[in-house]
Amino acid sequence: MSTSQRRRLPARAVAVLAGGALLGAALTACGSDTDAAETGSAADLDAALEAGGELTYWTWTPSGEAQAEAFMAEYPNVEVEVVNAGTSVDQYTALQNAVAAGSGAPDVAQIEYYAMQQFALSDSLVDLNQYGFADLEDQYTASTWGAVNLNGGIYGLPQDSGPMIMLYNQAIFDEFDLGVPATWDEYIAAAEALHTADPTKYLTNDAGDPGYAQPLIWQAGGQPYQVDGTNVTIDLQDEGTKRWADTWNQMLEPGLLAPIPTWSDDWWKALSNGTVASIITGAWMPGILEGSVPEGAGDWRAAPVPSYDGSPVTAENGGSAQAVLKQSDDPALAAAFLRWLNSSEESVGVFLESGGFPSTTADLNSEEFLDYAPEYFGGQQINQVGVAASENVVPGFQYLPFQVYANSVFPDTVGTAYTDQSDLNAGLQAWQEQLVTYGESQGFQVN
Repeated sequence: MSTSQRRRLPARAVAVLAGGALLGAALTACGSDTDAAETGSAADLDAALEAGGELTYWTWTPSGEAQAEAFMAEYPNVEVEVVNAGTSVDQYTALQNAVAAGSGAPDVAQIEYYAMQQFALSDSLVDLNQYGFADLEDQYTASTWGAVNLNGGIYGLPQDSGPMIMLYNQAIFDEFDLGVPATWDEYIAAAEALHTADPTKYLTNDAGDPGYAQPLIWQAGGQPYQVDGTNVTIDLQDEGTKRWADTWNQMLEPGLLAPIPTWSDDWWKALSNGTVASIITGAWMPGILEGSVPEGAGDWRAAPVPSYDGSPVTAENGGSAQAVLKQSDDPALAAAFLRWLNSSEESVGVFLESGGFPSTTADLNSEEFLDYAPEYFGGQQINQVGVAASENVVPGFQYLPFQVYANSVFPDTVGTAYTDQSDLNAGLQAWQEQLVTYGESQGFQVN
C-alpha cells in the first residue's frame, strides 16, 4: 500500500461486492478488441493538452489536490476535478459500480498494485501502449513497472513503491539489550527474549492481515498465484509460502505476536508507549510514523527487513498506480495528465513533499532523497535503507485476478489461525479451497 494503508481495514461485505461485481464482466471482456475510442499515439497527448478539456481524477493520496493544482497552472486549458471516492476497497466498489453501470467512472483513478490486474482483466482500463508509455519503463523500479505491465498491456503508471523494511524502537532495544536482527531466526529469538523479560511488550504485532501476510510470503520466495489470462493456479503450500507459515508459527503459536490490528487506535497507542517495539512495513511508513507517533521522536530507526539467510532480499508492501478508465470521453487527455502526474519532475516533487516514497529511479537515487536524515529517526539517513530494499525485491510475484475478493475472505480462513494461535498452514489450505471454488464459479480455469 502506500499512505492509503493508514485506514485500510474495509468492511468485508464491501470487499466482496467489489470482487464479485468486477468479475461478472471480466471474463466476457477477455480477448475483446480494442475500442475505437482508445486508438491514438504519443503525438496525441501533446495535442490533447493544447486543446484542453475537463478531467475527473479519483485518488486518496494526500498530494492529489496539490498535484492537480500544479498541473493546471502549467496547462491552463485543462480543468482537473479531484475526488476522494474512498480509500482502497471503498473506492474500488464505487469504481466498479460505475463500470457496471456504463457511466460515472472517472477519467483517471488510483489503483493499488494488488488490484490492478483485476481491473485490467475486466476490460475497464485503457492499454497505454498506444500512447508510447512503454518508452517510460526505464523511469521506474522493476517491481512497480511489473505491476502495471500485465499480459502485454500497460494499464497504468506507478506512483509510489513500498519495499519492505523494518522500523524499530531503539530505546526499547537498548533497554532490553536486543540486537538488530538480520535473520528471521534472530527476530524470533528477540521476540521471545523481549516478551519473556516483560510480558506486556511484544517485538511486533499481527492480528491477521492479508496485506501483511502476502508481502511476507513474497519475501520468503512464495509464488502462490500463477495467472495466464483466465487460467489460474493457486498453491498456498508452495515452498516459499510454507517457509513463511512455518516461521511465523514460531511467533504466533507461543503468543509472541501482539494480537493488535494494524492501523487501529490500539496499534498507535502500542507504538507510542513501547508495547510494540518494531514493525515490518513498507518504506512509505517513516513519514506516517513521525506524524502519528510524536512520542517516539528520536527513538525509532530503520533497518533492512530480516531474511532467511541474512541476504538483503525483500518484497513490495503496498503501493499504487494511476490508470485511465475506458469510460473517459477524452482518453488522450487523461493519458497526458497521467504521464505528467507520475513522470514529471514537478509532480513527483509535490508527491515527495507529502512524504511519499517514489517508484521513479531518478528520485530514489537523488542526493537530496538519499541524504534525508530526520531528527525523528535520530538523524539516520532512512531513505537509504528503503532505496537499498527497492533494489532487492524478489521478481515475478503475481496477485490473483480476484485479489480484492481473496483478501476479503482471509479473516474467515487464515484469520482463524490468528484467533486460535494455531497452525497457519491449515488456514492457508482453507483459504485455497475457498479461492478455488470462487474462481471456478466466476468462470476461471483454476488449478
